[in-house]
Amino acid sequence: MDATNRATVGAVRPKGGLLAGLARACHPGPTAAVTLLMTALAVSAGHSARGSVLVGVAVLAGQLSVGWCNDAVDARRDRAADRHGKPVVSGAVTAGAVRAAAVMALVACVPLSLSGGLFAGSVHLVGVGGAWAYNLGLKATRLSWLPYAVGFAALPAFVVLSLPGRVAPAWWVVTAGALLGVGAHLGNVLPDIEFDLRAGVRGWPQRLGPTRTRLLLPAPLVVASGVLVLGGPGVPGVSSWAALVVVALTALVSALLGGRCVRLPFIASILVAGMDVALLVGRGGLVA
Repeated sequence: MDATNRATVGAVRPKGGLLAGLARACHPGPTAAVTLLMTALAVSAGHSARGSVLVGVAVLAGQLSVGWCNDAVDARRDRAADRHGKPVVSGAVTAGAVRAAAVMALVACVPLSLSGGLFAGSVHLVGVGGAWAYNLGLKATRLSWLPYAVGFAALPAFVVLSLPGRVAPAWWVVTAGALLGVGAHLGNVLPDIEFDLRAGVRGWPQRLGPTRTRLLLPAPLVVASGVLVLGGPGVPGVSSWAALVVVALTALVSALLGGRCVRLPFIASILVAGMDVALLVGRGGLVA
């Protein structure tokens, strides 16, 4: 695509309305999944109805800001690669609108997070800030996995720390969250590795290459689930072991079939996260 055509694409007016374009640009699948899972975790952890809603809205604001930031930062690169599946490139929304929405969501995330307490809110904001750092350049380094690990560890920590009283999350909950974050990073980047390499983005998965990334992906997902099964209070029951087997099979099958369907490993990581939340609810012991 020449410079004239790229400029034309960038100048296309939003189609289907501003809100529809923003909804597509926020990475709706992961945003909805993370928000729903953390809200469910808040309910199971003992939050009141009001507290659970506040946790959910704070997480939603953070996820929206991260998703919009990602599309705003990558807009120029996506246009150069003719990625018309991206809302900014297709003309569904302008880059400026996405950028403004990202900033507004981030601003809203601050008081919403801090409504759960200064320490709890600060932990959540560190996770969100790490995700912004990833979008703004850290994703092109060997430490690209770190913001995901920090962000996913911060989410259950935020849920627990925002409970009334002086409570702290159990170590195994935070550890499992960090491992899930690493798995989500590998699964999220996998479909775009070839494009990223052409664009000069050389994060950890890009340096590994698509095949090694796909084969490595099950490891953090299965280990995270194993930590939840073995680290919780008491002796794991049959249902916990069965869940671990299902997680392992899901991760392994997605890795084997990921060569044919590149989005499958990332979908599997979301499914594993859902199963892990179910494990947390069943095992209990979120609080140290």
